[in-house]
Amino acid sequence: MGSPLHNRDVDWDRWPVTDYLDEIYRDVAPDDDAVLVHHSAFYRRFPPGHFARSLELGAGPNLYPLMLTSAVSRDIEAVEPSAASVAYLEKQLRDGPEESWQRFYRRCRELQPELPPTLSAALARVRVRRGGTGDLAPDTYDLASMHFVAESATEVADEFRDLCLAFAGSVRPGGWLVAAFMENMGRYRIGSGPHWPGYPVDPEIVRAVFAPVTTDLVVERIDSAATSDGYETTGMVLLTARRAGH
Repeated sequence: MGSPLHNRDVDWDRWPVTDYLDEIYRDVAPDDDAVLVHHSAFYRRFPPGHFARSLELGAGPNLYPLMLTSAVSRDIEAVEPSAASVAYLEKQLRDGPEESWQRFYRRCRELQPELPPTLSAALARVRVRRGGTGDLAPDTYDLASMHFVAESATEVADEFRDLCLAFAGSVRPGGWLVAAFMENMGRYRIGSGPHWPGYPVDPEIVRAVFAPVTTDLVVERIDSAATSDGYETTGMVLLTARRAGH
């Protein structure tokens, strides 16, 4: 396989948005439904609009984390480094979401009836900003979520840890973190394009990274089927926690 890939070694601006969506998000797969159920149970602990400002780090072209957060946040900042993914997100906000996302939103509303009546209304709370962890101001957000990002952006353990710590540090002390990771996924491929870096994680690795900087840490796992031919993964690791400090 050669030397481990760092985040800087691949061209994220050329992320294959259409192939990625076609392979993974044109319908609500059982794996994603399990994430919706898990996260919705967490978000139901808070009243609508409870959080003034939220972050979706590495949002990519995936809209369902934004749907979930809209139940509890008045302002959601989607921070994404890829030009291709930013263009997709901006188009969804400007022109209206693709029809395939309505399936996800119907399921989200079943789990969180307090969500806005339409997906467009939920996405009206979202602002897109091109950037990465290096552009995050610490102690800024009341809530931050991250989905399938840190483990799919590098093959280097220290870089994975640094991405996770920047994510955690973006939240004010006492603020909340929600995250999902693909378990034991290495280097991966989407469609017929190039390979992308992946760092295999499990609940123990995720817990070891976040435990020193959080309280109320809960790490769970669910079994997972491979979402496409280019992915090999054994499950998903799901996290909720509070940022430590005062």
